[in-house]
Amino acid sequence: MKNVFIHNHILKKIKKTKGQENIIKTWSRSSNIIPTMVGHIFSIYNGKIHVPICITKLMIGHKIGEFVPTLKFLGHKEKKKKKD
Repeated sequence: MKNVFIHNHILKKIKKTKGQENIIKTWSRSSNIIPTMVGHIFSIYNGKIHVPICITKLMIGHKIGEFVPTLKFLGHKEKKKKKD
């Protein structure tokens, strides 16, 4: 099993906001979600803006960046119909 990576500044901010409902702003998309993060609101940078995400029990073990897409899906390209 791989080691869990969590950026140090995220752990410090979680300890500071214990019991408070502050939004934790982060640029670290590669950090794993651990049980102490459940219930906190993270504002995760997607390359353009910060997107707020509320951490739930189902997210434990995943990376933070998995829940914020970096690209906007515009749909598939339509095929042009041939005229007879």
